[in-house]
Amino acid sequence: MRKILVTGGAGFIGSNFVHYMLRKYDDVMLMVLDALTYAGNLDNLKPIWDEERFMFLHGDIRDNALVTDLMRNAEYVVHFAAETHVDRSIHDAGVFIETDVFGTFILLEAARNADIKRFVHISTDEVYGEAPGRPSLETDALMPKSPYAASKAGADRLAFSYFTTYGLPVVISRCSNNYGPYQYPEKLIPLFVTNALENKPLPVYGTGKSSRDWIYVLDHCRAIDALLSAEAVEGEAFNIGAANELDVLQITDIILTQLKKPNSLIKHVDDRLGHVVRHAVNTNKIKSAIGWEPQYDFAENMESTIKWYIENEDWWRKVKEKGEEYKAWVDRQYRGLD
Repeated sequence: MRKILVTGGAGFIGSNFVHYMLRKYDDVMLMVLDALTYAGNLDNLKPIWDEERFMFLHGDIRDNALVTDLMRNAEYVVHFAAETHVDRSIHDAGVFIETDVFGTFILLEAARNADIKRFVHISTDEVYGEAPGRPSLETDALMPKSPYAASKAGADRLAFSYFTTYGLPVVISRCSNNYGPYQYPEKLIPLFVTNALENKPLPVYGTGKSSRDWIYVLDHCRAIDALLSAEAVEGEAFNIGAANELDVLQITDIILTQLKKPNSLIKHVDDRLGHVVRHAVNTNKIKSAIGWEPQYDFAENMESTIKWYIENEDWWRKVKEKGEEYKAWVDRQYRGLD
């Protein structure tokens, strides 16, 4: 039985990874550690709550005693836990440094003193900053443009240093923008889908021409799964993406068309500070090294993602209508939009 510690496993990508691994394997035991801050949601784990190969622990990755104890019982670590939203980092950078950098340090330090076979650190393509001329390569300089991206770049390089200094078997993934079920509705796709369902404005930053490479969350999970067991990848960073670049207005059009909602719901707002115009990654390295390629079709899974939010209204309404933190954030970020 493989024992895997999953940090941030009640969040969007983390919970999808937990579901994926339990569906695919009979020989895994998943220990999920999550602080259940605003984006951590136990409802994301409800379908597998009674699964005997799953255990949930409410706690903070900055808690050294807790992390050290858990690490002794793990063989593998998949580290998702982080503050993740660019907009929030602009208003409150400190918590991003505390969680994303210091929290990662606590995990790495505990891991080097335990018998960990592989530590997969989940980074992001945000660490590169702009990709103006071509998709970013793993060898490109890290030029983060937001406090969030900078905190992830710091954690990314800290993880690498634990490989070079202590020989900790670290692998780093840098993925492009994920979409799929269970995504907290402050992010573009769930925010726009749920706002459109409520006939509320869809706030588009600036011209709406900022583009991202969009990847279905289960393709990301497949890549992480492969990196857990791949040979001769310790100390390496791997880009993960789907070569599917679309800008905000294109994503918005897909959502409004599927929901049969008018373009009048689009409301342009002041552009985000330090807004990256283009994120995109070159994935030749991971394809060559371990044979991973994206499998999920964008159009088909974008449709199924929108359908998921339609069919799981109770899930997102609990967040948007009953979550005081969410309402306070929307009021601050999009004041006067309604």
